[in-house]
Amino acid sequence: MLVESVDFFRLDANRKLDPSHRSEFGQFMTPPPTARLMASMFQAKGDELTLLDAGAGVGSLLAAFISEISARSDKPRTIEVTAYEIDPTMIGYLRRTFDHCLTACQSNGIAAKLDLIEGDFIEEGISQLRQEMFVPVNRFNCAILNPPYKKINSASGTRSSLREIGIETSNLYTAFLSVVLKLLEPGGELVAITPRSFCNGPYFKPFRKLLLETMALNRIHIFESRQSTFKDDDVLQENVIFYAIKGEVKRENVTITSSSGPDDQFVELRELPYENLVNPKDPEYFIHIVSDEIGASVAEQIGRLYWSLEAHDVEVSTGRVVDFRADEFLCPMSAPGTVPLIYPRNFENGFVVWPKLGSKKSENIADLPETRELLVPKGTYVVVKRFSAKEEARRVVAAVYDPNRIGADQVGFENHINYFHRRGAGLPPLLALGLTAFLNSTLVDLYFRQFSGHTQVNAADLRNLKYPSRSQLEALGSMVSDVFPPQEILDGYVQEAIKLEDATGLPDPVQAKKRIDEALNILKVLGLPREQLNERSALTLLSLLELTPDSKWSKAKDPLMGITPMMNFFHTHYGKRYAPNSRETVRRQTVHQFLAANLVTINPDHPERPTNSPNAVYRIEAGLLQLLKTFGTRRWKSSLATYLSTSETLKEKYAQAVEKIIKEFCERFAPGGILIYLGDTDEKVAHFEIAALEELGVVIETHGKMPDVIVYAKNKNWLILVEAVTSHGPVNPKRRSELKEMFAHSTAGLVFVTAFLDRHAMVKYLGDISWETEVWVADAPSHLIHFDGERFLGPYESEDKRIDKNR
Repeated sequence: MLVESVDFFRLDANRKLDPSHRSEFGQFMTPPPTARLMASMFQAKGDELTLLDAGAGVGSLLAAFISEISARSDKPRTIEVTAYEIDPTMIGYLRRTFDHCLTACQSNGIAAKLDLIEGDFIEEGISQLRQEMFVPVNRFNCAILNPPYKKINSASGTRSSLREIGIETSNLYTAFLSVVLKLLEPGGELVAITPRSFCNGPYFKPFRKLLLETMALNRIHIFESRQSTFKDDDVLQENVIFYAIKGEVKRENVTITSSSGPDDQFVELRELPYENLVNPKDPEYFIHIVSDEIGASVAEQIGRLYWSLEAHDVEVSTGRVVDFRADEFLCPMSAPGTVPLIYPRNFENGFVVWPKLGSKKSENIADLPETRELLVPKGTYVVVKRFSAKEEARRVVAAVYDPNRIGADQVGFENHINYFHRRGAGLPPLLALGLTAFLNSTLVDLYFRQFSGHTQVNAADLRNLKYPSRSQLEALGSMVSDVFPPQEILDGYVQEAIKLEDATGLPDPVQAKKRIDEALNILKVLGLPREQLNERSALTLLSLLELTPDSKWSKAKDPLMGITPMMNFFHTHYGKRYAPNSRETVRRQTVHQFLAANLVTINPDHPERPTNSPNAVYRIEAGLLQLLKTFGTRRWKSSLATYLSTSETLKEKYAQAVEKIIKEFCERFAPGGILIYLGDTDEKVAHFEIAALEELGVVIETHGKMPDVIVYAKNKNWLILVEAVTSHGPVNPKRRSELKEMFAHSTAGLVFVTAFLDRHAMVKYLGDISWETEVWVADAPSHLIHFDGERFLGPYESEDKRIDKNR
């Protein structure tokens, strides 16, 4: 319970911290699932461990590390921890975390020494490294950190001090990492969670060089969702966890893992040749994180392009007009002596549209001697947004500036635009069209995401990209002409013009991405909750339809499919290989929801087969199959409307089930009960009385595995845990064990209840339900079904308490 106890410090600190204060210090504290995942990556095999936790916060990572090491059979003799923290609010919590960690070490026979340094880690580290010629530096064999995320001003004292010890960086998180790298001893292990932004771009090149020349990357973990890692803190950066060893010879392969979130057991696994992660010939040291074989196919296709912009006699620059600096020269409308000023909002369907109706900003700039150097001459340019909006499907968004559509002798490009040119002038029109089409392709988008974890597109990224030949680009340009086609057709043009064939044996990666996206959109309109709108669910739907990337929806089938064959389908046709222990996650986190939403049926070939049988099979529901065959046709919208009008979505079922539990079950079987927790399909928590649980001795680590409803019957001192079989599954033996462990310290007795909307739904799960639990069915609300045990509707004491009573 060490990690769980410390997490209450994190939650309490989050409530107390002022948002502006957190922004100033770049504080985003690590939730338990992420901390546990990070701690599990360490080998830490020595007898004497020395751990550095730079920017420790409340000590979440420290607690996870101690918990992980203490649980191992091969424990160290000693652990010496040095933790840095600058924020006085955090230090109070951190001292309490130290006490918990010391107790855990003592109970496991480990001698521990914990040293808290109240100060700036960067200043302290720089001071030590400056003096290492005269005084030995305190070195560490383990380091774990979640560094603060904040830019460093180029003129700041911190930036100057870092330069003195050979560190050039523009962000606090890479500054922390750089100092840590220098403080690690040879063979020292580092596990860190950071934004993915360091993997590319000119600002982080010095850090990448230092990291890759100092450390051997052994494992990288990425998350599908931007919001999953720090979901309590509204952090939207794309984060990675990496594990590296100092001075170790680079391994032949590096392990890439990925999951939808830190507590997701559905982990995708891939061994990647090290040179595919970091090309040894790349002067920019870009890090390409390819988590699956579809990604490998993308990298292989782009890798066969070898033309650089320089070879095409093309350059790319950032727009020269910084509007707030040139404010005195901006004009709201076209007038004599002004020229167009192009912003990202002027991009429309592959071309620049100017003026833009409804624009609130000035779209003209005065043509004066003072602005002459900010303008470029009349010509055809390719322009790319430097920052794409979150709702845009592509990271790279390009358009053609066609001077024939905009009558002006000069033009200004605002600073949020990169523009392609030839020695400061325009490009040949056909080349510009082909270049824009290539940049707007799904293939380029997929490739760009392999090394860029943010929505910024730097000019250096575009320079580093390889391009088709001049003739291929011009052929592509001739296909596009005056109108850019829909994405699917454009991707087909790119494939035809470049004539790239996949050498990995997998279907076209662009088609695979398209099918997965289509399946996700279908699940969304069918009303699946946000928790199920992920790649796992999309692949499950595609496997149940036997729909390969090159199949049409009209060819969808309805084979009988078990969980293992589904996972084999993911790998064979979509290049997604998941860890073998992920089978239960597919069943519990996706297939159960498909069953509850009546998207699939279970064991139609043998209805008497138990639902928990390893031989259980599933089939897509017949009405849904007919609907999905119309996807992409004119009949889709009307067919979908008819289908939805005759069926409830899973969200609606969940809301109905929870309402009946509160109004019907609780009023009958827990009158006067206190509602402590109420889940929600999207936001996950609709009501949560944390203090009430604390009073009962319960410390909850994460909301993700909570039952749907928790009610405290005060008059009987019962804590009633209810699972509604529309969110996950019933209280089966595994789930009962999980809940029992989660609420192990409850001073109230535990009662486990599975709630069904009707008896028909219950029949599907009879073989799953655990003994010593209760079943309630909403269409017979005054009755309970008791599954064995020595009493009806009541808690069962633990085995230890029973033994004590019988003595």
